[in-house]
Amino acid sequence: MVAELGGFSEFFSRTSERLQDFRSPSLASSKQQHPLVGDYIMRESGGAHVSGNQQPVSVRESAAATMPMDTLRNNDAMAGYLRKFLDRFFYLGMSLLVAAVAIFGFSHTIGANLLHPDRPRPLILHIHAIVFSGWVVLFITQSALVRASKVTLHRRLGIFGAILGGILPFLGITTALVMQHWHGHLDGSNNAALSLPFNDMLAFSIAFGLAIYWRRRPEFHRRLMLIATCCLTGAAFARFPESMVPGNAFYACVDLLILLGVLRDLLVARRVHVVYRYGLPCMIAGQVVAQYLMLAAPSPWLMITHRIMQWTA
Repeated sequence: MVAELGGFSEFFSRTSERLQDFRSPSLASSKQQHPLVGDYIMRESGGAHVSGNQQPVSVRESAAATMPMDTLRNNDAMAGYLRKFLDRFFYLGMSLLVAAVAIFGFSHTIGANLLHPDRPRPLILHIHAIVFSGWVVLFITQSALVRASKVTLHRRLGIFGAILGGILPFLGITTALVMQHWHGHLDGSNNAALSLPFNDMLAFSIAFGLAIYWRRRPEFHRRLMLIATCCLTGAAFARFPESMVPGNAFYACVDLLILLGVLRDLLVARRVHVVYRYGLPCMIAGQVVAQYLMLAAPSPWLMITHRIMQWTA
């Protein structure tokens, strides 16, 4: 009798130890040490049997759900870096791009027309080239000073820029008229092309004048200065190879430069500044009129240009 009681006591003791091991969280959490315990927990929670190094379904679903969030965070970070870069370096980059356009465009004609011409060109053409090149250099310098936070020097140099910008329209119109006389087109047949320099100088004058007026409002000032400088690139684009700028598409290239500013606003501020909303349509309207007067050559316009040529002869 005593032996039987001892056997039952030993049986219950072993059973109790097994139950204690089964309920132990440290052992049940390890699938490799107690696979039966892990399978039991998965079955009780409604999961499938997991074997080897395979993760539970709930863990895989959680990892899959976090992947889009990580991708979105990375995209947001990259977009933030792009916005910061454009905010800091866009206008300096645009000034360098304008310089590259001018150098590449005029490099195709400066040798034959200015440096090694078949007959000497008027002196004003040389002055025109120097002054307009100086404007591009000044635009780069001013953009670099703003980027370097040299605002005081930027404003001091801006006095010289205001004087130079005031000279450009008169010099541009005068050069166009002198060169028209130099080519001997006094009969009026080719005077219709004067609509192009007239339009460029008018657009530059309006944008530059507004930029000076709003010089204390940087968001207006820098956009207007960019538009004014882009207005001067039409002649450079017109000298690009035909394969790059076909026909009379040079004004479209000018507009593309300004559209880069629109794109910058959309990326950085997520809206288009009022300067572009009103300035770009007005520019395009002027370009359309100028090209119509050049290509169609209506008789009223030819009469006006003929009179201008007679007055300036």
